[in-house]
Amino acid sequence: MDSLLRLTLPMILGLLHLIGPVPADLGVHQRQLSPCTSSAHCARQVWSVSDPQQALNSLAAQLSEAPRTVVEERSNDYLHATCSSRLFGFVDDLELYADQDNQQLQARSVSRLGDSDLGVNARRLEDLHQQLSS
Repeated sequence: MDSLLRLTLPMILGLLHLIGPVPADLGVHQRQLSPCTSSAHCARQVWSVSDPQQALNSLAAQLSEAPRTVVEERSNDYLHATCSSRLFGFVDDLELYADQDNQQLQARSVSRLGDSDLGVNARRLEDLHQQLSS
């Protein structure tokens, strides 16, 4: 039953238009993740880390095991994942960029739909930051 739901849920959500379009500003632009145009549905943080690559690898491993999270793209210094809400399946895009030159890990989480995320994206980034610290 769980695998059937996993296969049909994206189709159902697509029909209901809860998934939304993939943001055009994903990715690294001039060694930066895109800024948030509105804090109501987007959060962005920069964390100082001694080894950005190790921090990215650590979070990538955790995200690959997280429920309702799919790692969509992974390169040496960048990760893009989609995170779906439990109840309605709203999709958020999560990006991580290992900035080796500045010893930073940049993080951005943005909702595809809606005017407000009720703080979900900011909490997601805070949780990831805590995971790095532990």
